[in-house]
This record gives sequence, C-alpha cells and structure tokens, in this order.
Amino acid sequence: MRNKKRHKRSRVIGLTVVGVTALAVGGGALLMTDNDASAARRPAGRQAPAWAAMTVKCPDAATRLSNVPQQARPAVDRELATMDSQVADAYQRLAARGAGADQDWVRTRVLEPLGAQRRGALNRIGNEIGRVASRPSGLVTLASCTVQQAAPASAPAGGPTSAPAGATPAAGTAAPAAPAAGGQAQSGPVKADFVDIRRVRPNVKNPRTRANASRGTFSSRCGRNENKHFNSDNVIVAPGVSNGAHHMHDYVGNRGTDAFSTNDSLAASGTTCTNGDRSTHYWPVLRQQDGTKEADADQPGGGTEGNVGRILRPETASISFRGSAVSKVVEMPKFLRVITGDAKAFTNGTANANASWSCTGFENRQLKDKYPLCPKGSKVVRTFTFQSCWDGKNADSANHRTHVAFADAKGACAKGFKAIPQLVQRITYKVAPGSLFAVDSFPEQLHKPVTDHGDFINVMSNSLMKKAVKCINTGRKCG
Repeated sequence: MRNKKRHKRSRVIGLTVVGVTALAVGGGALLMTDNDASAARRPAGRQAPAWAAMTVKCPDAATRLSNVPQQARPAVDRELATMDSQVADAYQRLAARGAGADQDWVRTRVLEPLGAQRRGALNRIGNEIGRVASRPSGLVTLASCTVQQAAPASAPAGGPTSAPAGATPAAGTAAPAAPAAGGQAQSGPVKADFVDIRRVRPNVKNPRTRANASRGTFSSRCGRNENKHFNSDNVIVAPGVSNGAHHMHDYVGNRGTDAFSTNDSLAASGTTCTNGDRSTHYWPVLRQQDGTKEADADQPGGGTEGNVGRILRPETASISFRGSAVSKVVEMPKFLRVITGDAKAFTNGTANANASWSCTGFENRQLKDKYPLCPKGSKVVRTFTFQSCWDGKNADSANHRTHVAFADAKGACAKGFKAIPQLVQRITYKVAPGSLFAVDSFPEQLHKPVTDHGDFINVMSNSLMKKAVKCINTGRKCG
C-alpha cells in the first residue's frame, strides 16, 4: 500500500492585492520611486497616487538545478515544494496587508523572513546533493527575493502576440465584467489580461514538410474529465507532496494519478481512454469568476489559494500525437515525463512559457500572454504543444526539462536528440461573451494567462506505442 502521508498547510489568501503600495525593486533591495520619495513633501489632504498590484518574485531554483543525482532527487523535490509554499505564504502576507505595505514593512515582514527560509531550504538541498556528489556552488544566490509590480489594470501589458497597445473589444464582443461578490479580480485577472481575438493578426507558422517527414497522427479518446478527477498535486514536480501545485488540475487518462503515484501504480490504474492508454494528462482548471462558490472554495488548491469561481468542464479535450516535419519518429520510453509551459512564467519570464490561447474559428491566431475574448458562438481554446525531441536516454531530468526539447524553426531536433511523437492537448470551453474567467495558478502568479501549462506521463503499453509510431511514420490517421 502506498504511503499517503499528506503535507497539509492551512492558509487563507487575501484577495486585496490591487492597491498595494508600488515599490520599485532591484538587486534584492527595495528602492523608493519618485512618488514615494516625495510623499513626505505632499501637502496635507492631497490624494495619493493610485498604486498597482504587487507580487513576490524569487529565482526559480527548480529550473536552475539541472544536475541533481538520482539518489538525492526525492529529498530535493520535497525542499523545492517547501520553497513554493514559502513564496505563497509571503505573498499572502503582502496581499493581506494591501495599501499599508510600505517599503520597511515589506522588507522586514515579507522579504527578509522569506530570504531566511529560502536560505535554509537551499542549504538543505546542498547537503542532500553533497551526500552523493559534489555540493553545488552558488545556491545562496537563489535565496533573495524582490517585490514585482504587476501590469496596471488600465492598460494592456503588450507582447509579441498581443493586440496593439490600447486595443479594445470589437463591436459585439464585450470586455470582461467585474466579478460578482466572491470573485477575484483583485488578485487577477485584470482587464488588461484580455484581448478581442479579432484584433490579433494571424501568427501561426509551421515548418515546411520535407520528403522524409512523418505525416500521420495518432489520437487517444480520453473524455473531458466527466468523472471529476481533480487535485492540486503535481506528481512530476512535487512527488509525494500534497497540494504541491497550489492550484487545481483537470485530469484525463489515468484514473489514479495523484502526488503519491508511482510508475507501478500508474501502470496498474484504470484509464478514461478508450484504447486502453493509461497515460496521464493534466492541466490547470479554468474557472468562471461569477461569484459561484465551488466545492473547493475552502480547500488547498482552491479558495484558500486564491483560486475561486466555478470550474468549467471542457466542451472537448482532444489528445493527439503528430510526426516530425523532417524525419520519422521513434518510440517514447515508457514513463516519460514532460511538462510544457511554465506555471511561474509571470515572475520567471517567458524562457519556458508555452501558453497558447485562441478561439474556435481563429486558431491561426495564438495568444501567449492574453486571454481571448471570443465572439458569440466561438469557444475559448487552450492548446498545449509539447516538446518533440528526446535525448534518447532519460525518462525525466532533475528540472523536468533538459531531457526533452523543441525542434528548431525548420522542424529538426538538435544533435543528440531524437524525434518522438509530438503530443498536442487541445481543450475548448464554452464561455459567455463578457464573462470573467481565469486559469488556476500559484497564488503569486496572479492568474496570468502566460502561466498556462500542460503535463504528461507516458503510460502507453509497448504495443500501443509501437502502433502509434507506425501510424505516424506511415502517414495514416489512427485512433
């Protein structure tokens, strides 16, 4: 029997981030803005400026630790999950304080305690690695955090796939309304996170198909989570830690996936896929923020993490694998683990971001950092296109990224990598025009669309994987 000892924490996230004092930050220290510096000179009775939302930004140790010995990984993963909890708690304190969070308070009550906690965790990580290999240097540089200003609620944040600055909804497409009581507009999303899909230029480019391309597709029909398989675990990033994701996931495929799943338990579990594929597919839930109290309103991963509103069941959830534009594909190893996108992209930056938002009828226009406003009759679409190059050796890596990679712009894998079937998870939702909706996120990520991500563990039988590869390489459509 598996050990299901749960690591539970009780937290209530304050939803009053908008209005926190704007603090410019850099080099780990808080710097006063011109407005702050002149505050003492402001005549009595003059109204203070409006302040933008703030969040906590820390170096992401999980992505930096790419060479953790296998023997040390369980302990290191637990410490990394602890660090995620520390950041979430620090954000809670910042959010709860609201406009009263001046720079001295933020430094002494948020950043300094958080830095001390992170130094402790990083020291323990160094000790665990040092037991079996050379202790990594420079871990302490990952301890210090800053406070980051979120994009103001009144103007779009911009970005390579966004609509032009200042774009407004076209006729017939309403801007998202303010949430009813119990909504979470104050912790995200904001008006600037949405754009009318009709104002986005077509931006999808696919590599030219070469003579040796693998042109087929293989699909697994796994439903749309009709059995309501939800949890806020992440067995890839935080194995053995309950609520390791701090946001709720939708699951299709493997019926038994949670934080405590092992390769053996996954292989023995049932599946929602009609072809017997026991692979697990999961992504953050999408919620309509209409004031509805969801069943997880008082639970970790739900309301106590700032994830509120009605969970939307997908209208469709398709799972398909496609080939390479330049070569044949090889079989994936069983229990291959792949993450696409970055759940912390709002504070990490977009190096690993891979969100793709669109609307049915407009899927040649993909948004990375905006939620789409879809015209009447069109559905919201999330598309997760996974890495299609594998190092030929490892089913996982310490940071869950370096064992796989994306093909280049021409569709070719880098030297030392092999083309594997490329997984595409495509999920659609019926969302009424003008409705406020948001993806679940870590609390400090403010429900930004750029943080969207998908996860996959291959649990296909060897015979089913061989069938999929043969189908793809011979140019057929199967499944």
